[in-house]
Amino acid sequence: MHMERASHFLSIFILCFILIAAFTLPASAGPDEKVLVLEITGAITPASDNLIAGAIERAEIGNFEALLITLDTPGGGLEETQIIIKAIENTTVPVIGYVPESGKAWSAGTLILMGTDIAAMAPFTVIGSAQPVQISAEGTKPIEDEKIINALVKFSTETARKHGRNETFAEEVITKNRNLNDEEALEEGVIEYRAPSVSNLLDQIDGQVVKGRKLQTANAGIETYEPPFPIFFLTLISNPVLSSLLLTIGLYGIIFGISNPGAGAEIFGIIAIVLGLIGTGFDINIAAFFLIIVGIGLLILELNSPGFGVFGLAGFISLVIGSIFLVPLGGENIYTPEFRRLLTLTVVTPTIVFGLFLVFAIYKIAETRAKKPVIGAIVGDTARTIDPIGPKSQGYVRYKGEYWKARSEEEIGTEEEVEIIGKEMEVLLVKRKI
Repeated sequence: MHMERASHFLSIFILCFILIAAFTLPASAGPDEKVLVLEITGAITPASDNLIAGAIERAEIGNFEALLITLDTPGGGLEETQIIIKAIENTTVPVIGYVPESGKAWSAGTLILMGTDIAAMAPFTVIGSAQPVQISAEGTKPIEDEKIINALVKFSTETARKHGRNETFAEEVITKNRNLNDEEALEEGVIEYRAPSVSNLLDQIDGQVVKGRKLQTANAGIETYEPPFPIFFLTLISNPVLSSLLLTIGLYGIIFGISNPGAGAEIFGIIAIVLGLIGTGFDINIAAFFLIIVGIGLLILELNSPGFGVFGLAGFISLVIGSIFLVPLGGENIYTPEFRRLLTLTVVTPTIVFGLFLVFAIYKIAETRAKKPVIGAIVGDTARTIDPIGPKSQGYVRYKGEYWKARSEEEIGTEEEVEIIGKEMEVLLVKRKI
């Protein structure tokens, strides 16, 4: 009887366990809907294209509800911006642009924001200032060429019109460098939402239909996009500071490598320059290369000539000017003046620092060349024997705290003062000091 009751209790217990497990497991698996978040910080570079393309591919394959791009950028290249906007248009995944708290989306960032399916800003953030600028040896200046401005304005207004946004602002952000805060942008129809956080924004857009898809984002899980290593590395070297440093270090690596072959500095220099070029998107001015090559040649001439003179100075000046011209030129690039100045400083400053270092190195080489030969300087000095030395037996002497092997034409005992009269290879020639 007891065995029968126990068997019933066991059956009921197992049944309850199965039912509880069946209703509990789906709830603990988390929400089915999820949103992929991509953070764009810093300048818009060629690496940004790859970063956003990778995130879009991840969102498409992973069946995400949407891709949310947070923008905190001072601007960047126009070509890269157009590629990004085209990628956003071509994907079936809804793309949300969002300027997070304390962020900004200036210049190219504004155009990208207007190219997203849903645009939003956090309180106290700013967008605008998209007039292209050109940099030259005299500094930065706005581009006034109607051919360039009109084409860019048309691109901007058509992007805004495609998403039902304010076309007037899309024009004036280029022609008048207009800026809007979050409240003004919402009031003027440049963005659709104001949100203090990503989660708040996802709650607000829940239920909206985008690209034929009804968004279910209110309780969606949030996943941050982690780029694969190649894209991460490309993003890293695309940083203007790092890419300019690679170019500068590469140049001096080649200089030292040519002047002292065999150490591998020239190979390191070539690799550094290639990485720097990749980081800058291969947008290099030919004149800059010419000046830099001339500068390298002049510095090599200086290294092989006594003293530091006109060759070294001319080479240093050529390198500095060439570095200035390494900053992208032309109307195809769109940068804010602040970004241009930062780019110029990050290219020219390392060149000046390393150039001054090279000048110092050349000065020290010239100083060394001008010094009296060491062997000549020690002849006539006094040393003290440590071992007995003679014509057939070498021994050690102490000279200015150093041990030197020595020999003599006469027999000399230990602890005697001797005069250095010459040197054969590493052996000093000495005689008893009188």
